[in-house]
Amino acid sequence: MSRPFRLAIIAGEASGDALATRFLVALRARLGERPLELMGVGGESLIAQGLVPLFPQADIAVMGFGPVIARLPLLLRRMSDAAKGVAAFAPDLLLTIDSPDFSLRVAKKVRARAPAIPIVHWVCPSVWAWRSGRARRMAPHVDRILALLPFEPAALARLHGPSTVYVGHPLMERLADLRPNLDEAARRADSERPEILILPGSRRSEINHLMPAFGQAVALIAAERPQARFVLPAVAHLRDLIGEAVAAWPVKPEIVTGEVSKLAAFRGARAALAASGTVTLELALAQIPTVAAYRGANWEAAIARRLIKLPSVILPNLILGRSVVPEFIQEMATPEALSREVLAIIPEGEARARQLAGFDEVETIMRSAGASPAANAVEAALALLESGVAVRV
Repeated sequence: MSRPFRLAIIAGEASGDALATRFLVALRARLGERPLELMGVGGESLIAQGLVPLFPQADIAVMGFGPVIARLPLLLRRMSDAAKGVAAFAPDLLLTIDSPDFSLRVAKKVRARAPAIPIVHWVCPSVWAWRSGRARRMAPHVDRILALLPFEPAALARLHGPSTVYVGHPLMERLADLRPNLDEAARRADSERPEILILPGSRRSEINHLMPAFGQAVALIAAERPQARFVLPAVAHLRDLIGEAVAAWPVKPEIVTGEVSKLAAFRGARAALAASGTVTLELALAQIPTVAAYRGANWEAAIARRLIKLPSVILPNLILGRSVVPEFIQEMATPEALSREVLAIIPEGEARARQLAGFDEVETIMRSAGASPAANAVEAALALLESGVAVRV
């Protein structure tokens, strides 16, 4: 029997687990009969795949400035524990996934302890948007970055970061879930009784700042389109917060929770009013014309304006290099402006057609990596090993 392929994985949260699980399926197909040994940090799905955990993923699955500070001693200890464990395991490859504040610090420690271990990081940190100096700082201890977005390899090269390969976005494997079947297509085509998605974000701060403006915008849209139906897909842990905010709205949307209900709402939607974020890419790939908005505390906006040097923060706009999704930030995100733009994209016409044509381009660009992001990620990682670029001793 051939020597097992040894893979170490550092996945700090559930989204990383999902990526890693798809990676393992593709890797096993690529390895054939060669056995696979796994260790590192991951959740239940990775442990079910055979990962031997160094410590519980819950120890490091923390978000927000306050919670991070409160758990900082444990986080620092777990960084050292992870690096020591990986170095002792001596894997053929270390794959770190997202959670850059934790996983990239582990990568740096591993490189210092065991410089011959090849290190690949999946999901490019948003150095192209802010804290661009991180790109150059990653280069000594990350051998390859696997990017979800097609513009990221050029951005990392410009910023003198690690070698970066665009492997595709997992959303590309879910287009059938996002797009309508025949019955839902008929609903989406009905501009007289349009279903409009309301997506105020998945963080408390986003919801607190956007919900008042979104509620007033919904009322203005309903005044012009009295037969419109409004659907608000909510993440389960924020359902009560959203329900309290919606209670004050003159026109109340239907609140749905769960992935199945969210996908059903996407398939039937004619238009969307959304918080800026990854959901704008989902909407573009689902071919739902969208108006995007962002509101935060004034001090947060002031810092963001100083740090973010981009013409747009909307992913479809960044992928295309031009603005197709209208975006309204801070004081520009008024109910009047938001409702006006949503009303413009409901009927057939120039505003709607311009977005849909742009979304077709987004899909073409996103498909350029190939059909399976996970399989592409495996090939990019194995190509690094075969090239010998990562071996530093």
